[in-house]
Amino acid sequence: MNQKYKGDLYAILIAFLESLFPVISFFILLHIQPLFTYALSIMVANVIFVIMITYQCSWSEFRIKKAWNHMFWLTFYITLLFILMLVGLQYTTAGNMSVIISLQLFFSYLYFNVFGAEKMTKVHSLGAFLMGIGAIIMLFPNDFSFNKGDLLIAIAAMIAPLVSKHQQQARLFVSAKTILAFRNIVALPFVLGLAFYMENIPTWQNIMDVYFYILLNGILIFVFSKFLFVEALNIISITKLFSWLSFMPVFTLTIAYLTLGEMATFIQILGIIPIVLGSYFITK
Repeated sequence: MNQKYKGDLYAILIAFLESLFPVISFFILLHIQPLFTYALSIMVANVIFVIMITYQCSWSEFRIKKAWNHMFWLTFYITLLFILMLVGLQYTTAGNMSVIISLQLFFSYLYFNVFGAEKMTKVHSLGAFLMGIGAIIMLFPNDFSFNKGDLLIAIAAMIAPLVSKHQQQARLFVSAKTILAFRNIVALPFVLGLAFYMENIPTWQNIMDVYFYILLNGILIFVFSKFLFVEALNIISITKLFSWLSFMPVFTLTIAYLTLGEMATFIQILGIIPIVLGSYFITK
């Protein structure tokens, strides 16, 4: 398969899988608090990655020091990102989360084009402007006051391009599974420590009530989707990947309606239109 089409196919699959995250997490958060939700999800992912790495005898990749700096930084950023998203989801809807997190393309453009060395055109600027308008509509739907959940997710969107940049650099030295295993293994003790300190410990019944969703989160989002994400960054640019991910809200709003009964609001639709149009222009 042509590498370009392969990268685009990965990106579409990622957009669909990531669109499931707000909905799956919503069900888990009904029984378990955010930090424990994150910890349990990466526990599931860790089991799978440990089995994969052991089977392929590739633990030696963890000793490649050239990748350490990038892997430690991406671990810090991705852990912060997921904590912000899961905490934020307690105060907003799955639909809002999917629309706001798609602004990662807007911030990617700012970091790597406006403030970076990558070329910027008038069409790209128009795309960034439209996405900015969409962000304002979503973050200030009625007046100039923030919903704290939306604000936390917007901060997560600001962090996302930094995660991708370090993942892209680490991938030059080690495989995708090593990157993902490293960040989960390093993050788990920290996340668990925070969870035990800040949250109520879930009962065994709490976990059993949502174990299916925890497994889905761990396998589909923290293993399969993230594996595709790292591989896609090795094929297409960060900005191009995020342009495909801007279609996540369409998937999430549809899934949220079918599973949660959440109707897309006028504000959500009004915010999606400039964000999707802006993502198109940014990648032209």
